[in-house]
Amino acid sequence: MIEQSIPAKAVAAAFWQMPTDDLYRALGCGPDGLSQDEAIRRLAIHGANRADASQSRSAWRKLGQRLWNPLIAMLLAAALVSGLSGDIGSFAIIATVLSLSITLDIVQEHRAELTADALRESVAIQADVVRDGKDMTISVTALVPGDVVKLRIGDLIPADGIVLEAQELQINEALMTGEPFPALKSERPCSATLPADATNALFAGTSTVGGSGRMLVVTTGSRTRFGAIASAMAANAPPTALEQGVRKLGLLILRLTLFLTLFVLMAHLVAQRNAMESFLFAIALAVGLTPELLPMVMTVTLARGALRMAKRKVIVKRLSAIHDLGAMDTLCVDKTGTLTEARITLAAHIDPQDQASDRVLGLARLNSTFQAGVRSPLDDAILSANHNDLDGWTRLAEVPFDFERRCLSVLAVRNGEHMLIAKGAPESILSRCVAVEIDGLAHPLDATWQRKLADIQTRYAGDGFRLLAVAIRSIPAGQQTIAVGDEAQLTMVGFCVFADPPKPDAAAAIAALASLGVTIKIISGDHDAVVAHVARSVGLGADRIMTGAEISELTDAALIARVDHVDLFARIDPDQKRRIIAALRHRNHVVGFMGDGVNDAPALHAAHVGISVTGATEVARAAADMILLAPDLSVLAAGVREGRRTFANILKYVRMGTSSNFGNMLSMALASIVLPFLPLLPLQILLNNLIYDLSEIGIPFDDVDREDIARPESWNMASILRFTIVMGIVSSLFDAITFAVLLKLFDADAAMFQTGWFVESIATQILVIFVIRSRKLPWLANRPPRILIATSVGALLVGVALALGPWRGAFGFTALPAGLIATIIAIAAAYLVSAAVAKRLAISDP
Repeated sequence: MIEQSIPAKAVAAAFWQMPTDDLYRALGCGPDGLSQDEAIRRLAIHGANRADASQSRSAWRKLGQRLWNPLIAMLLAAALVSGLSGDIGSFAIIATVLSLSITLDIVQEHRAELTADALRESVAIQADVVRDGKDMTISVTALVPGDVVKLRIGDLIPADGIVLEAQELQINEALMTGEPFPALKSERPCSATLPADATNALFAGTSTVGGSGRMLVVTTGSRTRFGAIASAMAANAPPTALEQGVRKLGLLILRLTLFLTLFVLMAHLVAQRNAMESFLFAIALAVGLTPELLPMVMTVTLARGALRMAKRKVIVKRLSAIHDLGAMDTLCVDKTGTLTEARITLAAHIDPQDQASDRVLGLARLNSTFQAGVRSPLDDAILSANHNDLDGWTRLAEVPFDFERRCLSVLAVRNGEHMLIAKGAPESILSRCVAVEIDGLAHPLDATWQRKLADIQTRYAGDGFRLLAVAIRSIPAGQQTIAVGDEAQLTMVGFCVFADPPKPDAAAAIAALASLGVTIKIISGDHDAVVAHVARSVGLGADRIMTGAEISELTDAALIARVDHVDLFARIDPDQKRRIIAALRHRNHVVGFMGDGVNDAPALHAAHVGISVTGATEVARAAADMILLAPDLSVLAAGVREGRRTFANILKYVRMGTSSNFGNMLSMALASIVLPFLPLLPLQILLNNLIYDLSEIGIPFDDVDREDIARPESWNMASILRFTIVMGIVSSLFDAITFAVLLKLFDADAAMFQTGWFVESIATQILVIFVIRSRKLPWLANRPPRILIATSVGALLVGVALALGPWRGAFGFTALPAGLIATIIAIAAAYLVSAAVAKRLAISDP
């Protein structure tokens, strides 16, 4: 074991320099891995293999984070002052508000974390390991030092370790080195000092892009090099779009709160009011303006959204991505498997004269059979053809496929004849060819043949067929290996032609997304004619096409200027996908990207919301924010609707807080200056705020209008401020009417004034939710859910009972005459009708 021989730190520092046998002894394992019992024991010692070892924080850390919030700290100060001054009632109310807000928020965050963890686990990345001498598939989180892991193309390297076996194993180490070109790995010992130079070392977070192999796990989790980077990044992670919006909202409310409370406090002190009473009143105003339950409402709403999206076959890995999905106005997709069936069939195999050729098929089958990595759907289609062509051939070597060369070559031998057989994208193969094979004879690849081959590609691509080119080269008999440099001086043999028809429901799914205001752009590695054919068949525009060759000639600024005017992108490489996404973001689009391949990871990272599917490569699923359980755009359309529903309910709470709260607190602040007494006692303000908070618990369960999901929505501070001003003015107007009625008609003293306005304030604040919950007039809107009715009406009844019931004296209230109660009911009704009319002006359409 590590603890019994070489210390773990010594192993982890430069483990690639150690002989393999020494590592076996240090890790207490062997070439056949660990036993299952030993792996379980080590998992308890080392913990789960996660870069972010503790995704969920402890309850104490969550509590500390909330107590550090400036607004919460202000409430704590108010509670302390109230308690020390002997105002036990105010102390109790503030303590109750704080306890309720913090407890609900922590509990709901914990539940949301459990939900997110469960959903994440359902799409967890798997690894093929050797346990008890047998191959088995487990979650990468269960890997421990000493495990032996098998690697194939598309696999993420799950931990730090060394290569035990390698068959042309190529690793993308751009995460560590920044270099886009794959690094060739071998099992040979290495004395390199730097990790990037270690040819036998593998590091967590990198990915397999060619060949296959086996690795020995040395370190896992946060102890890996990627784990250290991820921990640093998590500590300084940039805020998401949702967090940015909430932060802006918080700053807006904080400015209003500070202005109002300082204004009231200074005015009271200038008027020589009681300093302690003025301070408590100002603090109570701040409490009334503070949306204490916003974190809880957001957490519950997002968690419910994640569960609802899971029912619609969309698994959410990052809760805040729900907001980004709802705000998405541009979706970039590959065509294969998304717009097409992804059931690729071999339609033809032709020579350079467009004639059927068994030789082309035979050579293509040799190439597909002898490649060491994971076969593509094109390989499966080739191998499914009934053709006996392997007799006598033996594989010697391979140059694996990569996304820079876009081809794969094998070296095969039969009866002393050594032949390099290359297969790949037509332009990649043809750029390496100097001849064409006609009836077994090689002819120079002159301009005439180049034109004929281009015509063949254009004709088949225009009908929606995909082509792979096949070429050969004789290799000297003594040569046992090949390299990229050998892929030259090739002879073109012909093409394999593949069919991948569009999905029958693709057009309907695209129309559904278009109706939601989402623009679809195809980003594909295929020929531009193939992409255009598929686009037209599913109802997308195909007139404005840009190829990878064109993008390579453009600066980032030039691409930003043109990206909005392009429908389709063809022959695109992985870095160009990232550039396209970045250009769209620069144009202020909220961009989604849907990808499933190794080459899609950079674009998935670059998009606001990265979307992948369960059958995607591990690299793609790790980079994605959401996983579709079916590679279907109709599933995504349902997810977009749910994302917008979730955000609409968050915005509903925000509108309530910024309209009712601000209007009432503004009226109270101004009234406190002109009245000889306080319009509400600090205790009464806090009680009002507590009851109002309770009434809003049902908002996350509310339904939304069709208009709320018809188009992308995002945080718009100007719109929120407009709503605040318009609805705040209406609220303050009716508060002024209430003040006049109380003072002029009923000659109210301080206690009657405070009781009457408390009842009017709590009634209008709570009942207005049924007005502003919908863009429509209340009697035309959808019916509110029972839980919203119960929390709202229940809170209203509690408030009225506390103000008018037998215990009213404890809170400074008094009995009200029946005439005043009737008048308050009439004022509240008039306010609700006015609010229904004013909201048409307050909710400005974008």
